[in-house]
Amino acid sequence: MPPGDLSWRFWPAVPLYPYGRRRTLRKEVVKDTIWTFDQVQGILYAVVPIRMTVVRLDKGGLLVYAPVAPTKECIRLVQELVDKHGEVKYIILPTASGLEHKVFVGPFARRFPYSQVFVTPNQWSFPVNLPLSWLGFPTKRTHVIPENSADAPFADEFDYEVLSINLGRGSFEEIALLHKRSRTLLVTDSVLVVPEDPPAIAQVDPYPLLFHARESGLEVVEDTEAMRRKGWQRISLFAIYFRPSALEKVGMGEALRNALKAPERSRKAYFGFFPFKWNPDWKRSFDALRGGGRLFVAPILQTFIFNQTPRKVLEWANKVARWNFERIIPCHFDAPIKASPSEFRQAFAFLEKNPPQLFGSGSQPLPKKDCEFLSELEENLTKRGITSPPKE
Repeated sequence: MPPGDLSWRFWPAVPLYPYGRRRTLRKEVVKDTIWTFDQVQGILYAVVPIRMTVVRLDKGGLLVYAPVAPTKECIRLVQELVDKHGEVKYIILPTASGLEHKVFVGPFARRFPYSQVFVTPNQWSFPVNLPLSWLGFPTKRTHVIPENSADAPFADEFDYEVLSINLGRGSFEEIALLHKRSRTLLVTDSVLVVPEDPPAIAQVDPYPLLFHARESGLEVVEDTEAMRRKGWQRISLFAIYFRPSALEKVGMGEALRNALKAPERSRKAYFGFFPFKWNPDWKRSFDALRGGGRLFVAPILQTFIFNQTPRKVLEWANKVARWNFERIIPCHFDAPIKASPSEFRQAFAFLEKNPPQLFGSGSQPLPKKDCEFLSELEENLTKRGITSPPKE
C-alpha cells in the first residue's frame, strides 16, 4: 500500500502514536447494515483501538458515528459503502471535550459534502479550547443535536440519549445512539470490555505489543502469539489504570544504565530507555480487570466524572437500559459486545452506593489497589482546585 494512503497530516493537533501514519481496518458487524472502522492511538506504545461506526439507512445513505482519521485508505473503505448504499448523510460527534475524537470530524465531513454534522451541546476542548470552525467543521452543515431525539432527521431509525455533566471547566458529554432495526447500541467512552487477545488492528503493527511484552530493555522477545497477548494485556492495564499496582518503579539511574546496554537503541525503541518493571502477579491484575469479559465503566470516569452527579448518570443509564438492544459498539477496546440492557445498567451499579463505592461493577469489583493512583490523583487535583468534589 502506498505510504500516502495512510497519511494523517493533522496529527500535530493531537500528537498521539502512530502520529502521521494510520492503518484502518473495516469490519462488517451486521450484514449490509453496520460496519466498524478501527485505527489505533496511544502514548508510549500503550495503543488501544479508536473506532468509527457506519450504519446504512433504510431509505438510502449512511450515518457515521465518531469519525476516525480520514486517511486515503479510510475514505476509500467508506467510499466503497457509499457506492453501494448511498451518500454519507449524517455525521455524529458524540462527545464534547475529547480532541482525540473531535479533530477528525471536520476533515472527514469535508470529504462528504452532502453530509450534515450533529454535535453534542457545550462543546469545548482540552488543553486548548478551540472553536469548531478552527477544527475544520463546515459551518453551514454543523448543528447541535436536538434535545429531543424525535426532532432529529434520522428519528425514524434511531433513538438517542445525551448525557451532559457540567464539570465547571467544561462538560462531559456522550450520545448513546440506538439503531432500532439491528438492536445495536453505539457509545463512546461510557462502557467497555477488555478482550483477552489483542484486537486485529493492534496486530497490524505488533511492535507496541512486543515492546510491552519485555521484562526489561535488555530483553529481545520473539514475535509469537503468546508475546503479543502478553504485551496487549499489559497495555490494557496501562490504558485503564495509568499506574497499575503490578507496575514497579524503576530508578532513573538503573533505567539509563540498562539503556546503554540495550540490544536495540534506535529512536523507535526510545534509545533503549525502558522505565517499566512488572511484578510476577501482573497477570492476576489483568484477569481481575477483564472479569471474564464483563462490561464495566473505566475507573477514570468513575473517579473524575460520573461520581460528580450520580443521579443524573443513573437516570441516563436507566433510559438507555429501557431500549431493546442485543449488542454494544463502544469507540474503544472490544467490539461488538454481546450485551443486554440489564448488563449495561449493571455496569453503573457502583453509583448506587452511599457514599458511592468506586471502581466496582456489581459483583465483580475492580481491585482498589489498582485504582489507588487515580484516587490519589483525584484527591490532589481537588485540593488544588483543578477538579471539583462530587456535587451530590
